Amino acid sequence: MKTLSLSPGAWRSLCVLLPALLSACGGSSAPGVDAGPQPDDAGTPDAGPPPWDGTATALEDLGDWVDTGRYDACQFINPESLDPLLCESLTAFDSSSCSAQELSGVEGRGIYQVNLRGEMRVRANRPTTTTVSRSAISIGLHDDGTPDALGSGPVIARVTEGGTFFLTGRRALATPEGDIITTASFAGCHVPSPGVITGCYVSCSSDARFGKTLGTFVAHRMTWAAGEGESSGGLSLMSEAATSVGRPADLFVAKEHAYVVSLDGPPRVGGLSVFDVRDRRNPVLKKTVSLAGDTSWNGVWARGDALYIASNSSGLVIFDISDPANPVFVRRAEGPHTVHTVLVDADRLYANAPGTGTYVYDVSKPLEPTLLQIVTPTPGGFSSGPHDVFAYQGRLYISNAESGFSIMDITDLNDVRHLGDYFRPDAISYAHHSAVGTFAGRTIAFEGGEFNGSHVRVLDVTDPANIVLIGTHRMRPVVSMHNLLLRGQLLYVAWYHEGLRVLDVSNPTQPRQVAHFNTFRETDPGRSHGVFEGNYGVRIPGDGYVYLVDSVRGLVIVNEL
Repeated sequence: MKTLSLSPGAWRSLCVLLPALLSACGGSSAPGVDAGPQPDDAGTPDAGPPPWDGTATALEDLGDWVDTGRYDACQFINPESLDPLLCESLTAFDSSSCSAQELSGVEGRGIYQVNLRGEMRVRANRPTTTTVSRSAISIGLHDDGTPDALGSGPVIARVTEGGTFFLTGRRALATPEGDIITTASFAGCHVPSPGVITGCYVSCSSDARFGKTLGTFVAHRMTWAAGEGESSGGLSLMSEAATSVGRPADLFVAKEHAYVVSLDGPPRVGGLSVFDVRDRRNPVLKKTVSLAGDTSWNGVWARGDALYIASNSSGLVIFDISDPANPVFVRRAEGPHTVHTVLVDADRLYANAPGTGTYVYDVSKPLEPTLLQIVTPTPGGFSSGPHDVFAYQGRLYISNAESGFSIMDITDLNDVRHLGDYFRPDAISYAHHSAVGTFAGRTIAFEGGEFNGSHVRVLDVTDPANIVLIGTHRMRPVVSMHNLLLRGQLLYVAWYHEGLRVLDVSNPTQPRQVAHFNTFRETDPGRSHGVFEGNYGVRIPGDGYVYLVDSVRGLVIVNEL
């Protein structure tokens, strides 16, 4: 008998992906595409005068996903059967409690982000388990001939009319021993509020070891949240400018030019787009740059005449921007072949290589970075990160992906010390990005995750050995946030589908939204149905404007508060 041979990472992916057809990635690009905060984003030495006096109550971390019970009352009729045909049949669901009247108002199109509550798992020759599990998926439905999609697979059956909402999707996972086929069906039951559908689902694998998973779901259509317009709080659109280069993912503003880097977005290759933004109401695309065999670029930063780019395939890439509209390739720096994000603080550049560490360079000569040290919070052990870092007052705050949020003393790079960690309760939680400042004499980190349900955590990190959660801010539970930027008492959050969210954090224990700008529009040409879609990043260079980068719209400029 043949056995299936997979790496530990592949096994972990299968365990997450197969029960729900696909995880939160929704077939999109790799998680996290950013370059950290700006050099002066840490705020003033004391950015938190009253109303906060520095006291706070320690909060329990409930995780990114808060289980509120079954999403709906409908059920799969014969859960113990492993007959694969049942996984494709609407009649296999008990819909007697469902509302055809509510479902009749659902349009047969739209982009949905979906949270799944797995409630039962059935596998051959194994006991049935009823442990609650969490996963997520993305759905794209169209009425213009574009193929529908459920996760990274096609929709093979669909009924979205006459008071019925039913979808079946199929996905093949290639292995050395052959494809593993996963079929998943979703039966809508109720519409508790406009744009929200609840119901039940079943997911069946052709591999008996994975068997069948069934449970309930909640799907949110990615139109703007109820009652919201394009913007609020005084923000307004100045201009926008798209690029033909890949999938825009990050930007930096220097010398009155915006430098936008893009991931590969097949069939388009990624690279660099240079916009002249001297007229903020009319940005002009001056040049695009892609290097042969090196076109998937995640992050960007500038210092002096140097532009630093984080590349998936060649590490830290350096361009000369002495002529800002005409970047000239200089070289690739010593170091890793993959760099995910970059940050410059004074004369140090931090380049983050997932699974390896943070490479620290001397950039006192900006075009000639010199490698000084490699920092890792888990010496000798596995680290899935670092995804990103923030440097503040001699400490490095490392968003270490699945390995937690870590704080290192980097005052002396020859004597780097590990000061503490913060671990979330979620098994698949992802430490993605942070911004740190001083409020009422306390050192406060605004820490953000990624994937569905990720949100802002406010951490008192004054004592890194005893990090305390003192506040949170959440948006819709099916969406992902991305980057954070702290400006005094305002926290600017690039929140993918939710666009830009501006939070008043003068009292860090009670973050309060004061403005927003929605960049995501479901009808924009080229929109994907993945969870990593919309506003990727935000920069505020101090010229009176806020610069955003949207995965489809490209460069978006709004006025600064």
